This record gives sequence, C-alpha cells and structure tokens, in this order.
Amino acid sequence: MTLTTKLFTSFLIGFTMFCSAQIETYNHKRTLNNITEEWHKLSLPDAVFGKINPDFSDLRIYGITKNNDTLQAPYFLNILSEENEFQPIPFEIINKTEDKSGYYFTFQIDAEVTMNQIMLNFDDLNFDWKINLEGSQNQQEWFTILEDYRILSIKNESTHYKFTRLDFPEAKYKYYRLLVKHNEQPLLQSAILYRHVLFEGTYINHNIKKLETLEIKQNKTTEINLDFMQPISVSHIKITIGNTFDYYRPLKIEYKKDSVKTEKGWNYNYSSIYNGTINSLEQNNFKLSNIIAKNLRLTIFNGDNQPLDIKDVSAKGYEHQLIARFTEPADYMLVYGNTSARKPNYDISKFEANVPKDLNALKIGEEQIILKPEQETIKPLFENSYWLWGIIGLVILILGGFTLKMLKKS
Repeated sequence: MTLTTKLFTSFLIGFTMFCSAQIETYNHKRTLNNITEEWHKLSLPDAVFGKINPDFSDLRIYGITKNNDTLQAPYFLNILSEENEFQPIPFEIINKTEDKSGYYFTFQIDAEVTMNQIMLNFDDLNFDWKINLEGSQNQQEWFTILEDYRILSIKNESTHYKFTRLDFPEAKYKYYRLLVKHNEQPLLQSAILYRHVLFEGTYINHNIKKLETLEIKQNKTTEINLDFMQPISVSHIKITIGNTFDYYRPLKIEYKKDSVKTEKGWNYNYSSIYNGTINSLEQNNFKLSNIIAKNLRLTIFNGDNQPLDIKDVSAKGYEHQLIARFTEPADYMLVYGNTSARKPNYDISKFEANVPKDLNALKIGEEQIILKPEQETIKPLFENSYWLWGIIGLVILILGGFTLKMLKKS
C-alpha cells in the first residue's frame, strides 16, 4: 500500500467518524422511508418548528450505509408561498365629462386584453365615494362591471389610510367608463390598469388551542390572545367581525418571544410582526412575515368607539418542503436541534431549475431523541481520605528530616 493510499484511507475513516460524531450533536431525528428515486420531496411536520433554529440552519439529512459509513444528502428548502403577477395595460383617458350622476372618466385600451384591477390615485385627501365601472366595445352599449363600489381616503394627524383599488371579475373591453358619484370634481392624478394573477401557495391550517378576547377599558383596546398546541409557522391571520356598521381601527399583531419569572409572576416579552388596520372595506386577512410562534397577541385600538364583535380568528402557514438528492443506498434520517449549527452550502441550491418537477414525497417517521455518548467521569486520584492524610504526613516527615540535616551541618 502506497503512502498516498494510506493517507486517503485514513482520511475516509476520519471523515466517517467525524460525520458520526456530527449526528450526535443534534437532538432529534426522524427516519425517511420509501426512497426510490434520486430526487424526493418531504414536508416538514408542524412538530419540527419548535425544535429547530429560526433560520432553519440545523436541518440535515444523514444516511448510514451497510458498511456503517455516514453520508450527507444535499437539499434546499422550498417554502410554498403564493406568488403575485401584475401585468400593466397601456391606456389613455379619452373623455372627462359630468352630469347629474357625477363625474365620468373614460379609458381606452390599445388592444383587447383581459384585466381585473384598476388602481386610482386622487389628489383629494379625505373622501368617501361610491363609483360605477362599465365596459364597452363601441362606446354605444355599456355593460355594468361594478356598481356602488366604495372607495375611501382618510388622512389626519393619527391616520393615513387609502382604499382606491377596484377589484372585479376578469373583463375584456376596449373602453372602460368610471363614474365617481360626487357633486364636486374629483382630482384624478393617475390610474393603473392591470391584470392581477395570483398563484396560490400551499397552506396548512392551524388549530388554535385557546382563543381569549379581552376588553382593556383603560387602554380602549381589544386584546385577542391565540395559543397554539406547539410552535408553528404562521403566515396569515384572518379575523371575522360580526358587526355590520362601518369601522376602521389600527391593529397590531405580536408574537411571544420569551418569558421571565419574577416574584410577582411571569413577565412576557412580545415582538411586533404587523402594524396595519382592520376595517369594513376589505377582507381582514393579514399576511405576516413567515414567523415561528406558539403564542400571538392581536391588539385592536378602539379609541372612543365601541369594541368590535370578534366572531372568529383563524391562522394558517405555508407548507415547508425539503427537496433532496439521494445518490447512494443508505438508511436516511432527518436530524435537527443544534443551536450552534450553520446553514449548509450545497451545490444543488445553485441549480434548482434543473430539479425534476414531479417528485415523490417521502414518508417521515416519528420523532426520536438522539442519545448522547456517556461522558466518563474522571475519578479523583485518592477516593479514600485516609490515603490523602497519609501522603501529607509522609511529606511532613521528609521535609522535617531535611530540616534537621541542614541544622546539624550549620
């Protein structure tokens, strides 16, 4: 055996021992079953989120071969969130007229294309108007698209809110006519016509273990506390209001970061993840930054208004998938739970476009605790104290003998 071969063999043995030791630095594992292809996908169970690092840096896929070698399968994380595509449509305003019904704006489209949204921008700062929207191919016969659709703008010292987006079913006309039902000339600064295409994500609906609604009279707020069974990934919160009157209230959403026990009880620290409004014009479906949390607190600032009737609150999160490549037969497992782990850097993350589209999902086993090797306790040199006192006495006698010799010589 040459020196190069010996060094290479030693490297392989050392690398295998290193990988085995690496697995022991993690806390949990789950077996991965039904591996039949080079590429597979697997969805992270909800129970994983409370035991991994917030940046997912401690997720690993290890495999043990028949020769007891340890492999690491590369992967990349795919969060199945929704995607929005906006296709602007060129147009020009060809007419601005008025009659007893209000003020008209006519838009002409250069080519007949499908559209479903119009964004209006007025110089007016405070208004509450109803509008009609109609479509036509020849400006002779008009067809109703929206009727008594409400648009609103509020701007004062404490509030700046605007709702001027027109949503309607897909329409295909050459001309669109907007009627603003108002007795004074609206100052239309600009408009954007476009087709909005929403590619839905894949969501997981989360069960709420406890929902508590509190009216904090001294603060003029409504506080909604949500407790989940375990830490989960949350991306959307929907609030259902029972009132039929118009309302507009500031809203803050927070998640519980940690807690500290004091002599007076527990103090909870919250971090804000959303600030916006809850109102009667829009669907109260709030998109959050993808956060891992077990407890959420929603605060509605009522001011001098009566509290809203909270009918229901629901939560959902995006499905999290790992796309992994398996090149060698082995018993593979997903491991996680290592606060000091760094994000892996795999080549396949640079070539996601080359991954096959239709992948078989792996079956993930139940969670198991990774046992740590027992640390050998170092026994004291002398377990019996009599031995220690005997040694001390012997040292004293030797020192005393040397001292007497020195005195005699002097």
